[in-house]
Amino acid sequence: MAILNRLLSECIRDVDGLNSYLKLTSDDAKRIGEISERYPICIPPYYLKLIDPENPDDPIRRICIPGTQELSGAGVEDTSGEGDNTVIRGMQHKYRQTALILTTNQCSMYCRFCFRKRMVGYSEHETAEHVREMADYVTRHTEINNVLLSGGDALINPNSVIETYLETFSQIPALDFIRIGTRTPVVLPMRIYEDEELLGILKKYNRKKQILIVTHFNHPNEVTSEAKRAVDALIECGCIVRNQTVLLKGVSDDPKTLARLLNMLVSIGVIPYYVFQCRPARGALDEFQIPILKGSAIVEEAKSMMNGQAKSIHYCMSHVTGKIEILGPVEGNKMLFKYHQAKYAEDNSRIFVQELAPDQCWL
Repeated sequence: MAILNRLLSECIRDVDGLNSYLKLTSDDAKRIGEISERYPICIPPYYLKLIDPENPDDPIRRICIPGTQELSGAGVEDTSGEGDNTVIRGMQHKYRQTALILTTNQCSMYCRFCFRKRMVGYSEHETAEHVREMADYVTRHTEINNVLLSGGDALINPNSVIETYLETFSQIPALDFIRIGTRTPVVLPMRIYEDEELLGILKKYNRKKQILIVTHFNHPNEVTSEAKRAVDALIECGCIVRNQTVLLKGVSDDPKTLARLLNMLVSIGVIPYYVFQCRPARGALDEFQIPILKGSAIVEEAKSMMNGQAKSIHYCMSHVTGKIEILGPVEGNKMLFKYHQAKYAEDNSRIFVQELAPDQCWL
């Protein structure tokens, strides 16, 4: 707990803090200050140091420093119907086999493209107080074979809270595995490799139920020696580490960059999982979205430069109706789609074709 508190206390949360790392103009400082009143800033010094201060278009800068369009008002608050899928405070049941738990609203870094910008960073009662109720729900619904501990960032919880979740859900026989969703290996890797207590907890409960860490690398510059050290520590605990990335304008919208990222991840023991179409979230839509037709071309060209393990990805969008895989063009501007996961039974594995406008970024 002392390690976590120290690391979080060092995070930069205001314009004055940013000024000590970056060359901000007075206009930049004013704009960032205005945006932070609506969408908070929180960046670990480790991650800030990955930015090239001489490059205003640096991809790491785009990920963590507020952009010009965040207050445009474009986009929607809840892009995938999370409110409608909530069955207990902090717990969602959208897909038949999975229960999703929002363990906290806090992160060690607030990504500017976050689709939960409406809630992340704002204090709220921790959902751990409902963990028994959640476990009872999962036990009753025997179709659920895994739980996803997400947030915010699940590994920013105190170790005692993490252990409460793992201890509770590892005792449910119907669960095949427990997933933990986190950006911590990317943005604050020392929270993992310096904390022997956390590693002991993960090792202990991994013996009872397989733990999968789903992390979130978005650019090759995030794959550092420190990040690899965190990944190595997780693997030594017996955890399987997988990655989901988001296709982001100005960050990963180049085939060579995307291919390099996913090949690098395989080389450090992280299995590529999803490439997500950026959601039309309010505060992120105008800054980061890429048209689907362009995104498909980027992913396919990137695959031609990937090894077989790296190209095990699914290019998907997390739609209100489910995870829809973007398979590729069929003719002209018509695109082939398939439900990878569906909210409604009638959509299971359904394949469909839709004609897209050249600038269309969502269905």
